[in-house]
Amino acid sequence: MHARIAEEKINEIRQAVDIVDLVSDYVQLKKQGRNYFGLCPFHGENSPSFSVSPEKQIFHCFGCGAGGNIFSFLMDLESLSFQEAAVKLAEKANIELEISPSAVSKESSVPPEIRQMVEAHELIRKFYHHLLVNTKDGQHALEYLLGRGFTLESIEKFQIGYALNSWDFVYKFLTKRNFEPEVLEKSGLIIKRERDGTYFDRFRDRIMFPIFDQKGNTIAFSGRSLGADEPKYLNSPETAIFNKSKILYNFHLARPSIRKLQQLILFEGFADCIAADRAGVENGVATMGTSLTAEHVSLIRRNTDAVTICYDSDNAGIEAAYRASSLLVEAGAQVRVAMMPDGLDPDDYIKKYGEAKFTKEIIGASMTLMSFKLVYFRRGKDLQNEGDRLQYIEKVLKEISQLDKAVERDHYLRQIANEFSLSLEALQEEQKQIYFSNKKNSRGQAITEQKKLVIAPRQPELPKKAFHNAERRLIYHMMRNPDIAHKVQDRLTGHSFNIDEHQAIITYLYGYFEEGLEPNPSHFMNYLTDDKLKRIIANIEMMSINEEISDQELSDYINQVLKHQKMLKIKEKEKEQQEAERHGDFTSAARIAMEIIQLRKTL
Repeated sequence: MHARIAEEKINEIRQAVDIVDLVSDYVQLKKQGRNYFGLCPFHGENSPSFSVSPEKQIFHCFGCGAGGNIFSFLMDLESLSFQEAAVKLAEKANIELEISPSAVSKESSVPPEIRQMVEAHELIRKFYHHLLVNTKDGQHALEYLLGRGFTLESIEKFQIGYALNSWDFVYKFLTKRNFEPEVLEKSGLIIKRERDGTYFDRFRDRIMFPIFDQKGNTIAFSGRSLGADEPKYLNSPETAIFNKSKILYNFHLARPSIRKLQQLILFEGFADCIAADRAGVENGVATMGTSLTAEHVSLIRRNTDAVTICYDSDNAGIEAAYRASSLLVEAGAQVRVAMMPDGLDPDDYIKKYGEAKFTKEIIGASMTLMSFKLVYFRRGKDLQNEGDRLQYIEKVLKEISQLDKAVERDHYLRQIANEFSLSLEALQEEQKQIYFSNKKNSRGQAITEQKKLVIAPRQPELPKKAFHNAERRLIYHMMRNPDIAHKVQDRLTGHSFNIDEHQAIITYLYGYFEEGLEPNPSHFMNYLTDDKLKRIIANIEMMSINEEISDQELSDYINQVLKHQKMLKIKEKEKEQQEAERHGDFTSAARIAMEIIQLRKTL
């Protein structure tokens, strides 16, 4: 198996790292009964179908079928080889492994070109940062940042740097270290001239803000001009390693705080995110110059239910906040909105009023989503004008009608009644009419959907046949007890399991026990190389099965396996009998009929 890491070290890692703790670094889990549930990190979903068993140290998604142990979780989620996952888990558990980094990188499942792109970004990020904080070349850029309110702590935390005013420094620096120009061009660090095929640096004389992925790898940059040069911000292009629709700035640093506070603050840009961090808001993230996407929402929802949106207070910012809130609510998030006053963005507000006031009066005083909608629908309307006022009230009543709690509906109805000197009873009556009208429309829509289903019915998953369940239950007990595995092997001599994947699993299991390895399903998963078989085992492990098994129960399961094979044999014989009768060979037909009778007796 994994020759470079001793089996005892693998066992030590497996025993030291709890799967709930590991998965909790990536997925918000809630305990339900004996297991923990959350939103699956391997496919998009709004209802939790991802289950983690602390007792069995196994995870399984009932939606997409993903499953495995601590090793396979990291391997699947971060595209790591087994050795890379083992090294990362060993670091988490403070276990020392006698294995060289080069040996690990050789086994990496990441394509070489992608790995080189990340390595180039990592190397140049360190160099940009060094230039800014340690050299005369970067002194003017450092003074510029300090003059704009940045601290040395922030510069260090966010690894801000400076790109020299040179056309080819990065090109020469990286190609001398054996990076191919073609790879560097694909990564967005350099640009190829069309006229002569030579290369030049993308970023020159700019303050460099590195962009990291969820794992903390540098994958792109945003370069800010020091003066009036345009564009003010120059960003890396989208590449094989950087997709701004999937990346949230600062997520890798903010995640521990997000998990601890069970809340995420969403900003429009990374400058606001850095400024808020200086003010003590460490659970802030930002989109990268794009609207919030379904991928962003999925990432957010896996980590928290509560989101506070803190965008600019201009028209574009309020529109963006409304769109973002709609996406988040649709995905099941609880949303609040921190409104910025005076047309300021968070960065400018902190410079003008200070960090404490931002934390207390902006983030701490964020409004409910409904309160934000009252502000949103008011925009562009002259509420002194009767037509605009009635239109606004009608729109607000529709929104209030969608609130789940009666107390909330009553609160906002009273607010509208007081503001416009209207009868509360009249507003309540109007709101009820809208509510029941919505309910009627929803019912009609549901009936329409049902009719569609009648036309194109969704095929439900058929219940597993008796032999299928019997094989799975046998595998469950065989993995835990070598004696049971040997009993099943003896009883099935000359026969096999009916499901090919089940037969493959027990064949591996016999070899596993022959090597003298301990009976443990999670350990056995490491022994397997086939991901599909690992998923089947994870699914079996999530079944509700009594740990104890009697001899009678074991015999019944084995008989179910054999019975199915006999049933298949009978069907085969019946076809032979029909064929013999069709050809007028009644002697053969009678002989086959006797064989069928004997087979049925054995059932």
